[in-house]
Amino acid sequence: MSTTETARGEFGPLLRGLRRRAGLSQEELAHRAGVSVRALADMERGRTRGPQRRTVAALVTALAPDEARAEALERAAAAGRPRAKDAPMTQAGLHLPRDVRDFTAREEELARLRMVAEEGAAPVVLITGQPGLGKTAFAVRAAHGLADRYPDGRFTVDLRGTHAEPAAPREILGRLLRACGIPVAAVPRSLDDRADLFRTVAGERRMLLLLDDAADEEQVRPLLPADGPSLTLVTGRGTLAGLEGAHRITLGVLRREECVALLARVVGPARVAAEEQAARDLADLCGRLPLAVRIAAQRLAARPQERLARLTALLADESRRLDALRAGDLQVRAAFALSYARLDASARRMLRRATLAAGTDFSPRTVALLSGTTPRQAELCTQELADHGLLQPDPVAERYRFHDLLRLFAAEQLAEDDPAELARVQEDAARWTLTRAKAAALHFDPERSASGDPDPATAPRAPEQARAWLEAERAQWLDSLHRALADGRHREVLDAAEAMHWFSDRVQHWEQWTEVFRCSAAAARALGDLREEATHLNYLAWSYNLCLHDPARGLATARTALTVAREVGDLLQTGWAYGYGAGALHRLGRAEEAVAWLKKSAACHERSPAPQARLAELTTFNTLGGYLRSMGRPEEALAVHWRSKELCLAGIPGQSEELLALYRASTLHHLGQDFGALDRWAEAEPFLRRALDGLEAGGMAAWSEPARLDLAIALRRLGRETEARAVLEEARRGLAEQRHPRLAEADRELAAATAPGP
Repeated sequence: MSTTETARGEFGPLLRGLRRRAGLSQEELAHRAGVSVRALADMERGRTRGPQRRTVAALVTALAPDEARAEALERAAAAGRPRAKDAPMTQAGLHLPRDVRDFTAREEELARLRMVAEEGAAPVVLITGQPGLGKTAFAVRAAHGLADRYPDGRFTVDLRGTHAEPAAPREILGRLLRACGIPVAAVPRSLDDRADLFRTVAGERRMLLLLDDAADEEQVRPLLPADGPSLTLVTGRGTLAGLEGAHRITLGVLRREECVALLARVVGPARVAAEEQAARDLADLCGRLPLAVRIAAQRLAARPQERLARLTALLADESRRLDALRAGDLQVRAAFALSYARLDASARRMLRRATLAAGTDFSPRTVALLSGTTPRQAELCTQELADHGLLQPDPVAERYRFHDLLRLFAAEQLAEDDPAELARVQEDAARWTLTRAKAAALHFDPERSASGDPDPATAPRAPEQARAWLEAERAQWLDSLHRALADGRHREVLDAAEAMHWFSDRVQHWEQWTEVFRCSAAAARALGDLREEATHLNYLAWSYNLCLHDPARGLATARTALTVAREVGDLLQTGWAYGYGAGALHRLGRAEEAVAWLKKSAACHERSPAPQARLAELTTFNTLGGYLRSMGRPEEALAVHWRSKELCLAGIPGQSEELLALYRASTLHHLGQDFGALDRWAEAEPFLRRALDGLEAGGMAAWSEPARLDLAIALRRLGRETEARAVLEEARRGLAEQRHPRLAEADRELAAATAPGP
């Protein structure tokens, strides 16, 4: 036996002899040295042959031996520590995989990881994200780039976290300890003892450990060094949120240009340059998911004669996309299937049924409705699915979305469900959603109170909450409206659309109002209710004019509404049809015809006995004056708007003060514009300011932002440039949010206001 081998066996007896010489029990020495009794017992029995230097130093301090004995104890410990040459880096299953030659992008994330490696003791870096993001390839690239920093060993362990039976930490530790040079006979049997020994070994070495495909925190914790210079990289689809003190790098999809660069590296730059647009389209159809892009590239590389455009056309068909994303044993579907199989039955059901939600994102409540579960269960499950990388959480709201390819995969799994059951939950969800949408929209109806929510305990309590819900869920409730129409529930469609009439004025920039009122007009027609049909055709004409900016269709729809309203003898709707037709004519540049139609509109409203006719008459006067002003007849416009002002002052019986305040503010806005058109800016400014205050108080952004722009223009004409610029900038932001037609005018005014002087 060599001297070194003899020395390796001396540490335990030396320590035991020094302890007895000092008259200490194991418990007393453990307490003084700050180590556990079990660790001390392992040292004395020879199970731990080479403790760390600081552990030996603590023992020497507690035992206070003479210098010679202290040095002998340290030599024995040093001899027992596994050395770099004892760590075979090529042990089967533990060596680093080869680096991918054509690895692309991730420079920022690699730089962050290098910074972490330089920071301090035993850094742990978690690399997480959804399936297919290239987490392993990223970790391997990083490990190869950092390999020179870790001469004492670079090891990779497949933790098999996405398999039915993930790797057991005890077995992994056994392999790691043997790779570090610990003899098989010296490897402890229990998980805790193996973890303690591994921390002892790793604490004195510069090692790089790549733990790939982690299942959960319980699996990873025993494998982490406690301190020392080693670096541990952990990849996993879950967030591993419970691991303390770890640095986190969450990978996302690549940018389009990075995907194109990856394609070029695999198939050759000339081939990609010859079909640049097809390459960009291919990246988008792959959802910019690295695995999908690589598979597409590998497929093309294996078929040098195939054009990129052909594969792009194949991927454009959603029903064939996952089938096409396969190259040899690489396939996107298989990557997703591993994660899906690890879920329990309820999580699998929620994931696949979430694909039934309309739009690009959805709330847990929608998933609950589609899954037939409680909202609380859905909240917990969607969080779990996000933690597993199967859903993408919104950074602000409690909403989730799919990656495009994951949605296709999850939708395929709907084959597991009974079709009749799916139809039932979809109908129930649609009814619930449409009922809530109607109740939420009534918060904005000045003539009715909000009521009828399907779940009063969670219903929106105020207009701000109602608007937030209607905006977040508009894809869902619009889909529910279409379903109700298709199912023949025409009365529900009409009631919902009518409830939304006033709300639509608040968000005129929503193009979907055209769909809403197409549905309601069709529902009224199916019911044979001509009055309702005329009403909703008028709403539809309004939406063509103000939401889609399509005056030709607006005029055609207004003419149809006019015909139906005349047939039923409804003066109110006849007047509105003339008014909306006038709006379309004005936008088509047929100004004189527009004025003539408005005069007919005013005459109808004046004769109408309907309670709403006075408001309609007021609206018509305001619009007529506006058209006259745009035709260069501001004096006539001013006279018309003074008449509107008199109507406001006289009051309108049966109308709420809140609604009348909005109409007064609108009239003041027109008066301010009239004075501006007459170059009487000092008189215009107070009218515009009062109008803006009133419209803002009423929450009518579609009306207040144009008023803000007009106020800014007045301030500029009055020479108050600093104030004008501030108001202009705010108006520009508000108009941009609404995609308002006057946005270009705001840009011109702002450019003139900020231009350098002569």
